[in-house]
Amino acid sequence: MEEEMWTKNDKSPAGLWLGRRNFVGGMVGTCAVGPFAQLSLIQLTASRSGSLTKEQRDKMTPSQVVDELKKGNERFRTGKMIARDYRAEKQASATGQYPAGVVLGCLDSRVPAEIIFDTGIGDMFIGRVAGNVVNDDMLGSMEFACGVSGAKVVLVLGHTACGAVKGAIDNVVLGNLTGLLARIKPAIPATKFDGEKSSKNASYVDAVARTNVLLALQEVRRRSPLLEDLEKKGTIQITGAMYSLSTGMVEFIGS
Repeated sequence: MEEEMWTKNDKSPAGLWLGRRNFVGGMVGTCAVGPFAQLSLIQLTASRSGSLTKEQRDKMTPSQVVDELKKGNERFRTGKMIARDYRAEKQASATGQYPAGVVLGCLDSRVPAEIIFDTGIGDMFIGRVAGNVVNDDMLGSMEFACGVSGAKVVLVLGHTACGAVKGAIDNVVLGNLTGLLARIKPAIPATKFDGEKSSKNASYVDAVARTNVLLALQEVRRRSPLLEDLEKKGTIQITGAMYSLSTGMVEFIGS
C-alpha cells in the first residue's frame, strides 16, 4: 500500500491512523466510471462493462449490499449469471477500487466467493484461509477494507463438507496445519448435535462448520474494536453465511 494512503485522522474509529484518502492516481484510486454510473446498484446486478464506482458503492447501505449478494447467489444457482466483460472490468478498476464488502471464506477450491455471488472485478474484497478462521492478518485486512476503503459488509463464509472442520474433529496433526485447526476446535464442544459426532457424519460436520462461522463473528467483534465500532454506528454489517456444495445456495446466518 502506498504511504500516502495512511494519514492521521483523529476522527477515525479507535483513533487509528487510517486516513480517508485522495485516491486519484493511488492504488485504491478513483475508479473509471462505467456507462451505468447513475444507478447505485447496477454494478452488482446488470450486464457489466465497467467496475464499481465510489459513488455507486457509497449510495448503498450495508443491508442493500447483502441483498445484492443474495440476488447474485440466486443468479448463480439458477444459471442466470451476468455476462461480464472482464477485460473492461480490469481496465476500469486498474486505477482504483471501491469494493462493497469483504468476504472471509475457506480455501476450498469449490467455494469461489466471486463466482457464487456473481460479482465482478472490483466488487468485493476476498480473503481465503482453510476453515475460514479469524487470525490477525485477516482482521487487519478487514479493517483496511472497511476502515480505509469504505466496504459496507464483513461476511464470514463457511461451507458444507469442510475438510478443515473434519480435520479439527479428527485431531489431525500436520505441521502448521495443527495450529490452524486449533482455531476451529472451539466450535466442536459448542455444537449441539443429536447423533454420531464423527467426521464421517456429514450432518455433524456441517453443524460444526455452522458453529465455526458463528464463533468467527464473535471473534471479529471481540478482537477488532474498530470493526465493532463501525458496526454499532451502522456503517457496516458483520454477518455470516453457509454455502452448500450440493445445491449452490448461500444461507445467511448470524448478525
